Formats: sequence, C-alpha cells, structure tokens
Amino acid sequence: MEPQNELFVKMVIDAWNKELSATNKLLEKLSDEQLMSEVAPSRNRGIYLLGHLTAVNDEMMPLLRFQAALHPKLTPLFIDAADRAIAELPSLQELREQWRSVSGTLMQHITRLPAEEWFTRHANISEADFPKEPHRNRLNVLLSRTSHLAYHRGQIVLLASK
Repeated sequence: MEPQNELFVKMVIDAWNKELSATNKLLEKLSDEQLMSEVAPSRNRGIYLLGHLTAVNDEMMPLLRFQAALHPKLTPLFIDAADRAIAELPSLQELREQWRSVSGTLMQHITRLPAEEWFTRHANISEADFPKEPHRNRLNVLLSRTSHLAYHRGQIVLLASK
C-alpha cells in the first residue's frame, strides 16, 4: 500500500475520533430534560437526534461489512420515521446505553481494520460494480458519516443553553 493511502486513512479515522469524542462529551453534559427539548422551535428533539445517530452508526457496521447491527429495532424509529411520528420511543437511559455500546463496538472494528481494507467496497455495492465505482469504498462511508455526525452534533449543541 502506498504511504499516502495510509495517511488518508489516518486522517479520516482521526476526524471520526474527534467528532465522536466531542459528541460523547456533549451527550454526557446534557441532562435528560435538555435532551427532551427541541433544538429549535418545530425542530427535532435531542432524544430523536440521539436515537438517529445511534441507529445510523449501528447501520454502519453491516454497511462496512463488520457485523450485523446491534440494535436493528432503532432503524424504523429513528431513520425511517421522523421525530414524533412514533408515539413510544426507548427511554433516554436505554438510548444512552445503546449509543455507548454501538460507539464502542464500531470503534473496535474501525481501529482493527488494516489500512488497505478501507479501500475495498462497502456492502451496498456489488463486487461486479465496484471496479466501475471504486470511490464507493469503506473509507468514503466513514468520511461521509463523520460529516453526518458533525452536522447533528451542531444541532445538539443548541440544547446546552436550554
């Protein structure tokens, strides 16, 4: 593997770690009451964003071909449905535990994957199509999910002043 590819992988993983760490610190700081609030009038509540991020990160594991999702029941609640579309959500305590579980498991996989494997296909592209679209690789998934995490952390930070 070319040294620059190892550098690219390190840069993306470092960015992921930075966003994940900042999100963890923010979630630890916020009270349950704050997480039940809307980030802005008529916008998502913190509980929904926590569930959404947990579900998206959980779905990364099969997408990156690591393992099955730990909490697949979160997908219909927090990916397929909008906030308030589902009357009964898991408790904040349960979501916080699931967030920690998913984050820890995902990080174990991320840190163990050899650099050259990051340039292999993700699960949503076939082996036959991958040579035509080599950018549809595992590293690109991690890069896009890092941006996704940063975007939603930017929303959740608005709850800190409530």
